[in-house]
Amino acid sequence: MRLFKRIFVIIMDSVGIGEAPDADKFGDVGSNTLGNIAKVCDGLYLPTLESLGLGCISNIKGIKNVQNPLANFGKMMEISKGKDTTSGHWEIAGCPLKISFPVYPKGFPEYLIKRFTELTGFPVLGNKVASGTKIIEELGEEHVKTGYPIVYTSADSVFQIAAHEDVIPLENLYNICKITRDKVCIGKDAVGRIIARPFIGENGKFIRTPNRHDYSLLPPENTVLDELKEQGYNVIGIGKIGDIFAQRGLTKSNPTKSNKHGMELLTSLVKQQDIKGLIMANLVEFDSQYGHRNDAKGYAQALVDFDEELKTFLPLLNTDDLLIVTADHGCDPTTPSTDHSREYVPILVYNKNLTGKNLGTRTSFSDVAATIAENFNLKNSYGKTLLIK
Repeated sequence: MRLFKRIFVIIMDSVGIGEAPDADKFGDVGSNTLGNIAKVCDGLYLPTLESLGLGCISNIKGIKNVQNPLANFGKMMEISKGKDTTSGHWEIAGCPLKISFPVYPKGFPEYLIKRFTELTGFPVLGNKVASGTKIIEELGEEHVKTGYPIVYTSADSVFQIAAHEDVIPLENLYNICKITRDKVCIGKDAVGRIIARPFIGENGKFIRTPNRHDYSLLPPENTVLDELKEQGYNVIGIGKIGDIFAQRGLTKSNPTKSNKHGMELLTSLVKQQDIKGLIMANLVEFDSQYGHRNDAKGYAQALVDFDEELKTFLPLLNTDDLLIVTADHGCDPTTPSTDHSREYVPILVYNKNLTGKNLGTRTSFSDVAATIAENFNLKNSYGKTLLIK
């Protein structure tokens, strides 16, 4: 029997809550995105998340361990062989990654770059592990002069292509990415995502635009999104969700330009009473704007902004709505690394009639999918429910 008409899942991209047991295998010992940001900023003030039980999960400076949290609270560990956006989201949707995506810590092999050039017609600049903002500072002028796209990767399984919007127009950049997805990064080189990274600017002063686009692999198995769609439910993606799942399993996809825009879309959708099913949102700026740029103070302010937006959002939920707030990995801005970190993620499960309980430490992100499946009477082959009776 269905308990809730709608389930809202908000994924705070990269908001980890402490190193995972296997963090040493990923070079992430000591990473704690929320905890370390709180220390650097002499405490965080997040009253809405605090009231839901964030401070009950872990010791976070400035966040109280409240006596009667409004939400079920706990933390989840990832069983997928990675720490990136794709593996995290797929596991949340019930499809853990059993085999690691390929990574290229020394840049892409010569044969792969040769294949890229032959199929796209472009020689490349870069071809190394780099921060997206730093590499356009380094190679932006040369790109403008030559017209060659900037190719780079990270510790994650990504093939990123940066180009000035006036040098390689967006349509052309997206086409290059599609060719790379379909014909270049294939077989053993099938990276998790091909990412278009457009930027603008002149005279060495360049900034990335919101016109990023991700080209993901298809999940190897059906997710809870596919099951919901097949059963006739609404499955609405906000932000990068459409890209992450290669548009599969969705009835509607709404790209966003910012966290604020994502929350605005959620607020609009929560008022539409004809929706029945799942609304899943990714708030990417925590990761893209602050985590990868090692900007702890900016990250802290983004958390404050989200907390205030969540305060406005919660009263709009009906008694037959369920809200799940979680994350997909960490990206600790206080460590020397600018890449994702292998961390636990927080889990908060809220309904107006719910009495908050301790969910403990969950052994898979797939418990989110299990909760969704149980609610909508789907076959549950995912995990264990987050609803404690």
